[in-house]
Amino acid sequence: MRRVPSIRVDNRNVIVTGRFIKVAKVHDEPFLEGEVVRDPELFVGQLSRWAKRPDVFQFAQKFTEPKPKFDYPMEWDNFAVAPITTYKEWLQRQAKKDVKENLRRAAREGVVVKICDYNDELVWNIKRLYDETPMRQGRPFWHYNKPFDKVKKENGTYLERSEYIGAFFEKELIGFIKMVYVGDYAKTMQVITKDRYFYKRPANAMIAKAIEVCAENGIKYFNYGFYEYPGKKENSLTNFKSRHGLRRFNFPRYYVPLTLKGKIYLTLGLHRGLKRLIPRRILSLLLKVRSAIHHELLLPRKRQSGRRTLTKASQGI
Repeated sequence: MRRVPSIRVDNRNVIVTGRFIKVAKVHDEPFLEGEVVRDPELFVGQLSRWAKRPDVFQFAQKFTEPKPKFDYPMEWDNFAVAPITTYKEWLQRQAKKDVKENLRRAAREGVVVKICDYNDELVWNIKRLYDETPMRQGRPFWHYNKPFDKVKKENGTYLERSEYIGAFFEKELIGFIKMVYVGDYAKTMQVITKDRYFYKRPANAMIAKAIEVCAENGIKYFNYGFYEYPGKKENSLTNFKSRHGLRRFNFPRYYVPLTLKGKIYLTLGLHRGLKRLIPRRILSLLLKVRSAIHHELLLPRKRQSGRRTLTKASQGI
């Protein structure tokens, strides 16, 4: 985690990222209760006078309030959301047939899913889960080999309105979800499982448990990240979400230029990211090349480290 410039505006922490183009945004925007930016003019005024001089200020409305409120340049962003009435309704009408089969499989395989207290035991289990592999989804996993204290601090945010759901096999944590309650919706902050237990379908079991807990607490919506990702209109994760009854919810995201450089940046569409500008076939090839390079650089190191540990253990060290 690197340090970035920040300023307090209307009881919100605004951070600035980027070097050539400095983009200001509200920190942890989706997890904040209430209207994130009530008075955009106040933010624009203070950011324009700030010594750090950001080039662009971006902010979004809640996905539960999709009608645009402000007269600023905007584009539609999206989240993957499951509307919730009851768990039975979700299971019978929203979850697809294969999801139900996977829930039965998880039960047969001995997967137990439950709400967990946030304590040192859970943090150690989360750390062991993180340290299973240095790579996930074809790139270095940023939580790999983190110190215990850092894992505890990072997962302890918004503790008073967070829910921790763990999937266990023979007392081993093989997956966990952290979700944060924000008004009438719950938003996942992390969803992760151990790769070697994929066949036991812990992810399906945890999503079902999260929906069940939300229904019991009167939560109307369950949000699991984005539905469509930049440069990827179709992918396995979007399909996974769709089969669990999540669908695309659009909401406005505003982009306010604060400098001439920021205005040019927005006019050229560079705020959408390079992934949207690269043809899909070329992007897919580049991602495969990146994944292969990371595998060569990281996985042999992990195997070598594992051999050294095994050798020391065999010598009684």
